[in-house]
Amino acid sequence: MLLYSGHEKENAPHTQGVALMLSKVAQNALVEWESDGSRIIKASFKTKKEGILMNIIQCYAPTNDSNDDIKDQFYERLQSIIEKCPRKDLIILMGDLNAKVGIDNTGCEDIIRRHGLEQRNENGERFANLCAFNKLVIGGTIFPHKRIHKAAWISPDHTTENQIDHICINKKFRRTMEDVRTRRGADIDSDHHLVVAKMKVKLKKNWTTKQTAIQRFNTAFLRDIDKLNEFKIALNNRFQALQDLLKGETTMEDNWKSIKEALTSTCQEVLGLKKHHHQEWISIETLDKIKKRKNKKAAINNSRTRAEKVQEQAEYTADMKRMNRNWKELERTTQDRVGWRMLADFGIP
Repeated sequence: MLLYSGHEKENAPHTQGVALMLSKVAQNALVEWESDGSRIIKASFKTKKEGILMNIIQCYAPTNDSNDDIKDQFYERLQSIIEKCPRKDLIILMGDLNAKVGIDNTGCEDIIRRHGLEQRNENGERFANLCAFNKLVIGGTIFPHKRIHKAAWISPDHTTENQIDHICINKKFRRTMEDVRTRRGADIDSDHHLVVAKMKVKLKKNWTTKQTAIQRFNTAFLRDIDKLNEFKIALNNRFQALQDLLKGETTMEDNWKSIKEALTSTCQEVLGLKKHHHQEWISIETLDKIKKRKNKKAAINNSRTRAEKVQEQAEYTADMKRMNRNWKELERTTQDRVGWRMLADFGIP
């Protein structure tokens, strides 16, 4: 499941936007979620700790060069969302904060530890103040790692590395966070590295009103003449038996239930239930292209010199432009193939 939040206007620029991709376990534990414009999204999950919810706040902060009014508006809105979370609950604040918190943690040792990067910038000051006010610990500064496993953003020329993507947790639940680091091998076309947190929290299924799954009969059998005749005979026999019942003093509701029972039982007996086969949604050609892109990214990360890294990056960028053109063609081909499959399922030649 994908939860996302972006611009509300149709003609808005294709910028900003935040999202949460949920696993099956997270989807089952989801209690509620709310969209808050193009920069903030919040979701709450049930945990195995009785009465404790895990509130995930994903955000995308304005850059350090942005107008102060835009920054003020963002942090005011973020603060109001954090305040709505009960103090007893676990809070995870994460995303691209565009904030360098730095190594120096003098005066804010409770929320910034000694394993940050570089010097703090203006956004870093704003972010640190927000964390201090809400007692949120910045996970990326807690755990000792190599520099390459701290930097979350790399400049296009590979000369600048910054720690501007963060995962924070409220101090009360600090011990549930076991590690935070970047994963450079994640196969994503971005100048950011994936930041991963290891947590000890276990989610619990959020039981709601149970809905019965829709059962679909295997109507494809009706294309077979013998099966079709068998179905007609069985259905005719059942309706013959209903004739006498329908002549009696029965209500419209009773008649409907009897007819429905005759139809469903005949379908069950002759046709059976349709088996769900997952369609292959990705082709071998696409998998090969993904593997090629992954190898190119690994070559960039493993370059020994800056010159090698720049060369590998240039080749990677050129390949990505070619691949992006191919993705669109593959998408059109896939849509056509799926469309024909759907027509075939409905018996349309």
